[in-house]
Amino acid sequence: MSVEVQTLPPKNWKDLYVAALFESDTQQIHSRIEDAEGAIRGRARELFQAAGDSVDEAEALDDALYALHALRSCLAIHGRFAAAA
Repeated sequence: MSVEVQTLPPKNWKDLYVAALFESDTQQIHSRIEDAEGAIRGRARELFQAAGDSVDEAEALDDALYALHALRSCLAIHGRFAAAA
């Protein structure tokens, strides 16, 4: 008898970010990027409203958004080359 293991969806922006970066399914990658970007923006709003020193995490959020934007750009360029071939 086979037991199917279900994985829980990632709960924080870091998990979603890593999932987007390492997604190999071309049908899923754009969705993963959007999910990660949404979670990152949500966390940035939380930090903005919270009191305290969160400069390091805010910088990490900015870096993650930049990396996701770069990934999206690379995918778009790759898609144009693939379509032209």
